[in-house]
Amino acid sequence: MKNFFFSFLFLSSLLLGCKTSSTTTTSNSQTNASGSANTSSSTGAGAVTSAALSENPFYEMRIYYAAPGKLDDLNARFRNNTTRIFAKHGMVNVGYWMPIDNPENKIVYILAYPSRQARDASWKNFSADPEWQAVAKASEANGKIVAKVETYYLELTDYSPAVQIEKKSPPRTFELRTYTATPGNIENLHERFRNHTVKLFEKHGMTNIGYWRPTDRDKETKKDMLIYILAHKDKAAGEASFAAFRADPVWVEARKASEVKGGGSLTTKVESVYMLPTDYSPIK
Repeated sequence: MKNFFFSFLFLSSLLLGCKTSSTTTTSNSQTNASGSANTSSSTGAGAVTSAALSENPFYEMRIYYAAPGKLDDLNARFRNNTTRIFAKHGMVNVGYWMPIDNPENKIVYILAYPSRQARDASWKNFSADPEWQAVAKASEANGKIVAKVETYYLELTDYSPAVQIEKKSPPRTFELRTYTATPGNIENLHERFRNHTVKLFEKHGMTNIGYWRPTDRDKETKKDMLIYILAHKDKAAGEASFAAFRADPVWVEARKASEVKGGGSLTTKVESVYMLPTDYSPIK
């Protein structure tokens, strides 16, 4: 009887321990899913990463020009390895796109970090990672796959909405627009966007994704620059929205008033690139 009693206690203790372990494991799994800025899409990475962007206010837009015939190889490297290794080193994958008209074989992508210093540390660790070095070596067995890289260090403007990393179905068409202001008019341009343009874009069916200005504004080529991204149902919808926007009397009046204040046009150059998200992009 005594032996039976101790056996009962042992089995009860064992069962209780298993239950506690299971509960702890579940709890830890939930903590990791909600606490990590870079989880897989199966755990709702879009929502988690969007929340994490409030803690990662420093952005970097990178434009890669694939070597001739290597665009598919470059996409495969991002899809299978690079994005994952970026996340491993604390970088937030925001979005990856390719221009609809893409004669230069470009991939445009945006990352986010806590600061410029954190960005530099992440890239240093990424470049030194043996896993990445092996991936890069294997992908370049038949030659370099990247011909050129452009980098823009960015911060959100005060009128930008919080960037939402959402996957829509079907995927949206995005538009990257880069403005260069006339000398002395960059703040007037920001004022026009802040007070009028952003709201009018929404009025005419465009989704404001984010508005950025370069952080290295001491450089002559960056001091008068504004970069922003819109989302549309498709390219035709984007063009129709802009046609309606330009004809809107509210916009016509706002533009006229801003140009009187600025002494003429507020921009010297406007570039528009319609893009589609890649299949591995967190935002679609």
